[in-house]
Amino acid sequence: MIKFGVIGAGAMGGHHIRNLSTMGVDLVGIADIDKNRLSQLSDTYDTKSFLDYKELIKEGIDAAIVAVPTKLHKSVCDYLIENGIDILVEKPIADTVENGQQIIEKARKEDIKLSVGHIERFNPAIQKLKELITNDALGKVVTMSSKRVGPYSPRIRDVGIIVDLGVHDIDIMSFLLGDKIKTVYATGGKRIHPFEDFATILMTFGNSCTGLIDTNWHTPHKIRSLTVVADKGIAEVDYTAQELTLYDKEWRKDAKIERKEPLAIQLNCFINYLKNNTLPPVSGEEGLHALEVAISAIESYRNNKIVNI
Repeated sequence: MIKFGVIGAGAMGGHHIRNLSTMGVDLVGIADIDKNRLSQLSDTYDTKSFLDYKELIKEGIDAAIVAVPTKLHKSVCDYLIENGIDILVEKPIADTVENGQQIIEKARKEDIKLSVGHIERFNPAIQKLKELITNDALGKVVTMSSKRVGPYSPRIRDVGIIVDLGVHDIDIMSFLLGDKIKTVYATGGKRIHPFEDFATILMTFGNSCTGLIDTNWHTPHKIRSLTVVADKGIAEVDYTAQELTLYDKEWRKDAKIERKEPLAIQLNCFINYLKNNTLPPVSGEEGLHALEVAISAIESYRNNKIVNI
């Protein structure tokens, strides 16, 4: 039985704890600096709690979920790697490209399994859409556009909307096409946040496809949607409802989707990676590419220029 620890017990960390408690692994303990939050979660899920994650590591864990603020990813991952512990680090992989590269290189050198938590890849509607694109059911993809908007959550203070939300769609578009982003141009600004809180991001890929992302923290109604336009049809995804609708020249069809929690799927894939040495659910390099594009988008809107990746 794999021995797990969860470092960071905020909103996302709490979801990891809830899922791991039902997955046939040994949830050894959880760590966070919030004593009240720790007490609540450790009681609910019958696991040990630690104010210092280094004390959790002393309990003897095989793998850890890193769900701390982004600026702490590098230091926590470094310590885990030095102690021989496999890692699932929440997106983005790090606060800078350099720190992300160092995490990847150190994990590779020490033979540590590393994956990045890009949860939207595991939405059943996205997995079905990936299957359709791979099988050429939609034909050649021409454009992709996403809308990821909604009200602001005050807990998000260390990064702006591009790194917090836009990075989801950056990764999804690259994942669906199986291609890296070549150029990015973005506009944006800030009204209620220390960093940017609204942005529009235009990206190009090596296969001449373009991607457009609209994201903000100003919209009272939450929307999570994606449209893929191809030469045989159009696909529309509602992430929240886990719905996929297809259009061709004759029909509108709704794909049969079995609703499942994306995080649970992701964690099962990570556990399989640990047990069977399969490919990582999302590799460090894939996570790094999404971060590099997000940071380049910030550079683009600040300097009003196209940035080559």
